Amino acid sequence: MTAVLCRHFGLKHIEIAEDIASDTFLKASEQWAIDGIPSNPVAWLYTVAKNKAKDYFKHESIFESKVKNGLTPGTYSYETGFEFNHQIIADSQLAMIFAVCNPANTPESQICLALQILCGFSVEEIANAFLSNNETIKKRLYRARANLRNNNFQIHNLGGADIEERLEVVLKTLYLLFNEGYYSKSGNQVIRGELCSEAIRLAVFLSGNPLTLNTKVQALIALMYYQSSRLSARTGEHGEVILFDNQDRRQWDSSLIAQGHYYLVNACTGEQISKYHLEAGIAYWHTTPADQNKWPHILQLYNQLILVEYSPITALNRLFAYAKVYGAARTIPEAEQLQLTDIHYYHELLGYLYTEIDTFKAIEHYENAIQLTKSPVEREMILKELGRLREEKI
Repeated sequence: MTAVLCRHFGLKHIEIAEDIASDTFLKASEQWAIDGIPSNPVAWLYTVAKNKAKDYFKHESIFESKVKNGLTPGTYSYETGFEFNHQIIADSQLAMIFAVCNPANTPESQICLALQILCGFSVEEIANAFLSNNETIKKRLYRARANLRNNNFQIHNLGGADIEERLEVVLKTLYLLFNEGYYSKSGNQVIRGELCSEAIRLAVFLSGNPLTLNTKVQALIALMYYQSSRLSARTGEHGEVILFDNQDRRQWDSSLIAQGHYYLVNACTGEQISKYHLEAGIAYWHTTPADQNKWPHILQLYNQLILVEYSPITALNRLFAYAKVYGAARTIPEAEQLQLTDIHYYHELLGYLYTEIDTFKAIEHYENAIQLTKSPVEREMILKELGRLREEKI
């Protein structure tokens, strides 16, 4: 809604569109509770948003004193028809993402702003995505918004060079949007399927435009489809996490795996190898029948991925694959050298590795992981493993 408002009315300040969108949903929560949900909720919401935008422009002194003089001819046209459909909404969202991913800000700030404005992420969710703290993200967002205002931010049609310059950041934004849906680090849901679907929808929309269609885009889509194929198998009846080795493979969606194959084949038509190619390859091997032959392939891909783009999580995931190939005893010294003691995944991995070697150390690391994780669902999963280990010691 924010994207559609900004694009249609040419708002100079993002905050105005955000306020109108918030007011619209507040009105919906009040009126729908009394009258019930309308037959076409989307049309209802956009109609209310349109009317609120018109009222704002007509009656608010802010428009007269701060916005009107800064508008260029053709940017303000609320008297014309307010059209909306799935295509217009998707097009507006992508236009807004490309507009927000403005080189006036650093790539990290661009991604933070896009995740907040277009994807609805909270400060905490953005901090989790960047393995950062809330205060750092707040300052980054504040500076990014100020830079856009100073840069006379507006949505307009970008040329091919602008799109090419910004595409990498847009892809990273969609990647993080999908990751939050695939494994949410905040709230009581470990999986947020609507975020995964939204990321795929926008990425597929990119693949349909000649200016944004390249092998990176197709590799990212392949990764998303492969990961989505296992969503229903990753949680149990009561929302508990089911680890990969314990998943019922009959619940994997073969049609989504087939879509992943299609996009991965198309992604491999050129000579470019990106992190999305490598992660899609890893995801591909995870969808193959369960046998040990796949782990050397997965480890090899992680070895390449960590050189292309290092991150603590990639390093830890690589060590999990390393353990599958070479065993826990050989992996533990490699893991301990990382000294990622402030990340709960580090302690989860060591807890897993020590399980068959030193139960007391495994328990110690799982207890550290519980102290560090912010996810209630993940904490419950670790507590379950802790309980099992403690029973074995009795």
